[in-house]
Amino acid sequence: LFRKVWGFESLLGHHNTMKKVFIIHGVEGSPNGWWRPWLMWELEKRDIYACALPMPAPENPICSEWVYEIERQAILNKEDEICLVGHSLGWSAILRFLEQTSSTNLLGVILVSSPSEKNKNKKLDSFLEEGFNFEKIKQSSPWFVLIHWDNDTLVPLQNAEFLSEKLASELIVIKNGAHLNGSAGWLQLPECLMALKKMIEND
Repeated sequence: LFRKVWGFESLLGHHNTMKKVFIIHGVEGSPNGWWRPWLMWELEKRDIYACALPMPAPENPICSEWVYEIERQAILNKEDEICLVGHSLGWSAILRFLEQTSSTNLLGVILVSSPSEKNKNKKLDSFLEEGFNFEKIKQSSPWFVLIHWDNDTLVPLQNAEFLSEKLASELIVIKNGAHLNGSAGWLQLPECLMALKKMIEND
């Protein structure tokens, strides 16, 4: 008790491994937008630490800055077991991170509404101008799940089908989901919660 109160446990090098979920928003997004607060609350009720990361300059994102922020969190939490959730542009930042990471504490990755190629939004170009090293990415995480919609005009379903094939991942298609964001009415995403539950309990 004495060590716990005064923090001596950490000073002596003891650490209880935790399950943690980090959520990365998309371009022009924010940590507390759309379904993210609901997901964090649901995870907290299950005693799972969850945090939506505020990514740098979301109005004008730079790939290297977003990757650095994800890497920084991975290093700070290297003793814990981590799941990553990326929405829209957030997914490509995660995959760029996985291309270069040597972390071994990842439980899995969930990609929501994920583009696999450049589109009309030029703000995505620095994230998508080069192809992905899918072999290295698959080595960096044991589990991938894609959640997509069947009627989005921003990112066609074919993008998710391509990624699902390349990552040998499960693909969950939601009917009339649009871009799975707040403007489409998505303030909850139970499919994401269920996928995280499987990842964490399978460990």
